Amino acid sequence: MYNAISRSQIFVLDQDDALNFYVNVLGLEVASDIDLGFMRWLTVRVPGDPVREILLERPGPPAMDEATAVQVRDLVTKGAMGGWLCLTTDDAHATYKTLKSRGVDVTDEPSTKPYGIDFGIRDPFGNAIRIGQMFDTAQP
Repeated sequence: MYNAISRSQIFVLDQDDALNFYVNVLGLEVASDIDLGFMRWLTVRVPGDPVREILLERPGPPAMDEATAVQVRDLVTKGAMGGWLCLTTDDAHATYKTLKSRGVDVTDEPSTKPYGIDFGIRDPFGNAIRIGQMFDTAQP
């Protein structure tokens, strides 16, 4: 019935700051940046992956009224919205060193898990991001 997840969404408080972080710090690329009049449709993606996009959405109209948006922005700031991403890399330790040198907020140092090596960071708005180097789990 389905063949892909093409878009997901996280809340950000400032789309220009989000654009800078996700593109210039994390190394993603802009997929779309469109002024729809009632909102800015800003998506990023992993370079080379034209299928999956992440909508960097500012809480507010038209999805919610301003009073609700204020509450959502407060929860985002506290890291309590539950927004998170998982990115994969070929070398978790090298990616960790690069991001650490760029001043990224590291929440969990690289460690080996049953599925691979991963670590945690947080974006400037409180969203959790896991970055992992996955082990080959193909069965013979």
